[in-house]
Amino acid sequence: MQVKDRVIVVTGAGAGIGLALAKRFVSEGAKAVIGADISSDLVEVCEAAGVHPIAADVSSENSIVSLIEETEERFGPIDLFVANAGIGGLPGGAEVPDDEWQRIWDINVMHHIWAARHMVPRWTERGGGYLLTTASAAGLLSNLGTAPYTVTKHAAVGLAEWLAITHVDDGIKVSVLCPQGVRTAMTEGDDPAVTNVVAHGLVEPEDVADAVISGLEAETFHILPHPQVADYVRHKADNIDNWLGAMVRLQRKFFPRSEG
Repeated sequence: MQVKDRVIVVTGAGAGIGLALAKRFVSEGAKAVIGADISSDLVEVCEAAGVHPIAADVSSENSIVSLIEETEERFGPIDLFVANAGIGGLPGGAEVPDDEWQRIWDINVMHHIWAARHMVPRWTERGGGYLLTTASAAGLLSNLGTAPYTVTKHAAVGLAEWLAITHVDDGIKVSVLCPQGVRTAMTEGDDPAVTNVVAHGLVEPEDVADAVISGLEAETFHILPHPQVADYVRHKADNIDNWLGAMVRLQRKFFPRSEG
């Protein structure tokens, strides 16, 4: 897909990867780029970048429906929907409270489901469209210290795979963006999970935008701003036990258990 002359929606466009993507789509000559977010700075940052702001809460299906309907009424049929918004959630595992599991599930997974639910029928009727979902390298591998993030990102990848298989004959293309560490608000702080990600190297949001443009043009399923992630995935598939052993060693390094 060439983004020139396309109508594009980007969720989570108030900052970070989403804002970098929205800006890049504008510079590539998109017909209209709609930036959706709940950020109070949305209007200011979007208008400064030539992006059309629409307030939206991706944890609400009704809000996503309103976003789609307002976009198509004002700018025309959506060609590319970028379900980018996501959160890191709380650290921990099964003990994380249900309300926190539900919150991250709604934003990191249901958000993508609702986008597909309401865009796939439109694209099927029109003969095609493109869905790009932002997951994470954690969705292909794992993320130390936070089960909710790991689980939801795996689910996001699984959903994208299923949609790509099921709707290819409807003319619908699907890609999933799986960056490792990106210099955003999510990778700030001294939490051990963040420290582990930073240790593997950060790229800038603009670097992610470069990878997305290339991935969309090639219509590749996995868009990997960190090429080494492909090697990690191959290593995991070649010998899952060895890979788990390596992850355990990292776990012990970044999350050492206290004695006694």
